[in-house]
Amino acid sequence: MELQHAPEPRPRTYGSRLRPSATFPSGDPGRLVIPAQLRAGLGCDAVTTSREHGERIMDSLPRVGCVFADDFDGEERWWWIVPSGSHIGVTWPPSTTYTVGAHLADPSWTRARRGPWADRPRLIHSPAGGSPYTPPIPLYFLTCRLAGSVPSWSLGAAD
Repeated sequence: MELQHAPEPRPRTYGSRLRPSATFPSGDPGRLVIPAQLRAGLGCDAVTTSREHGERIMDSLPRVGCVFADDFDGEERWWWIVPSGSHIGVTWPPSTTYTVGAHLADPSWTRARRGPWADRPRLIHSPAGGSPYTPPIPLYFLTCRLAGSVPSWSLGAAD
């Protein structure tokens, strides 16, 4: 099966920490693909952390959803799948990037790749249950703690 890639017509990302090509080094938004057997009825956004923080988070959470990894500017990033809207009312710490719309697409992304797509995110953790999500509230508090940031939220406000 050939890898299929459809560009996002309007890539949307939140936060002042984002680079113009926050999702992928090429500037092409690409896709983080949820394994076909998992149900993602709440939509998918992604929170990006460093590998170092990612390892500490994975060791601390009782439940971890889908986690992807890629290499950007020589630094490995981990992408945590959270339900859509997990950015509403909270300020994610500067060491993270929140990206709206981690799309569902062809599950062929989860196999080993060669060639021009090899630098794309690869699935490094798939949950045992039927949900692809890492619980966003514990993830938020852990990222704040690791960044040395004070958690900040407000009801009804979008970051």
